[in-house]
Amino acid sequence: MPDATDVVDLPGLPAEQEAAPARRGGATGALGRWLGLGFAPGLAAVVLLAAWEVWVRARDVQEYLLPPPSAVAQALADEPMRYIDASRLSLTAAMGGLLIASAGAFALAVVMAHSRPLERALYPPALMLKVTPIVAIYPLFTIWFGFGIWPKMLIAALITFFPMLVNAVIGLRSVDPQAYDFMRSLDASRWQVFWRLRLPSSLPYVFAALRISVPLSLIGAVVAEFLSGTSGMGQLILIANGDFDTPALFGAVVVLAALGVTLTGAVSYLERRVLTWHESSRGV
Repeated sequence: MPDATDVVDLPGLPAEQEAAPARRGGATGALGRWLGLGFAPGLAAVVLLAAWEVWVRARDVQEYLLPPPSAVAQALADEPMRYIDASRLSLTAAMGGLLIASAGAFALAVVMAHSRPLERALYPPALMLKVTPIVAIYPLFTIWFGFGIWPKMLIAALITFFPMLVNAVIGLRSVDPQAYDFMRSLDASRWQVFWRLRLPSSLPYVFAALRISVPLSLIGAVVAEFLSGTSGMGQLILIANGDFDTPALFGAVVVLAALGVTLTGAVSYLERRVLTWHESSRGV
């Protein structure tokens, strides 16, 4: 009868060699899952582009109606700096507007989260900004600030302000009641409650708002460029549309989509790095 401390080996291989395949299998399985996450969307994109190319060629569709993907890629390759410069201008306006909106909305959310009367007073004007058409506001911005980058940044800020405000208010109020009572029992100040409890509780909601607001800021900047026609991807799209240059038009759409996906992915990565303690970052 073996003692409880004895090691019972499986026939044929030592215990260490038996455990090794399991460890290798786990690592290989994780790598396979990681590759699978990128392989499936990539394969779907390749199939879609191939079907698009074949269908356009087989049906002899005119290029000004629907260009094949090869023509779009050629348009991007012929004038890469044109798209790079335009996207840089649009990205600057979008990120500047997002920064303004995020800072202003979070500061206002702090005030509203600590006072119900102030929330009832400030919420209607914030909602009015949300529902007011951009085309009605942009001419005023051009009169006040000229035709530079400021009107475009402010349009991007207006579009992204309300989602950030609403999510920040909800997050600042979504605190654990027991943790709040505990801090009050320790006679914590409002600043200590905010810094150690309200702010961490609001971060998941703030990042959720950023995932919504990042593509919205890009849309706002491009719409403002449509209205001004002075620079950026909006101007590039207007020129391509006027010239019936559909490959260049599709190229602009591809660049904008790539910018939106990249920025959203960057926000998601930052969220996982910051919110290591939250359920949303555990991959459950």
